[in-house]
Amino acid sequence: MIRLIGRNLDLSEQLEANVELRRRARIAKELLDGNIERQRNADLQDDAQLMALIELRMEQDPKTLTADFGAADLARIIGVSQVRLSRLFRHHTIYRSADAYLDNLRVLAALRLLREKPQYNIAAVAEEAGFGNVRTLQRRIQEVIGMTPVEYRAMLPRDL
Repeated sequence: MIRLIGRNLDLSEQLEANVELRRRARIAKELLDGNIERQRNADLQDDAQLMALIELRMEQDPKTLTADFGAADLARIIGVSQVRLSRLFRHHTIYRSADAYLDNLRVLAALRLLREKPQYNIAAVAEEAGFGNVRTLQRRIQEVIGMTPVEYRAMLPRDL
């Protein structure tokens, strides 16, 4: 009898784990499929899901990260209000704002380009990473890593 109860508890736990796994898989599929209804209802109650949707969209289309792409554009492609987006970033992320998040993505893109495209000049890196001009790129890289883009590139190994 005790073994039977223990077996039933094990099966119950496995069933709960399977149900949770299926729920997560369904949510991931909805996000990957770009389920428009889900996006339009993206005043999602779950901030983690909304942030995952934002990250997924930005990964899928990094070309949206241009110099004139801002918080209003991000809210539009995600399908949420600017107020909802602002609240998400202010209260539930390490970023102060959606613009700070986008700026961080631009810095990361610039650092990646500096590593992976040594033939690019700094102006080309600035343009492709979504900075309005070279000076902004230089200032932001200096603030983040403590050196200029030229200094950063110079310290990289040559065999990349």
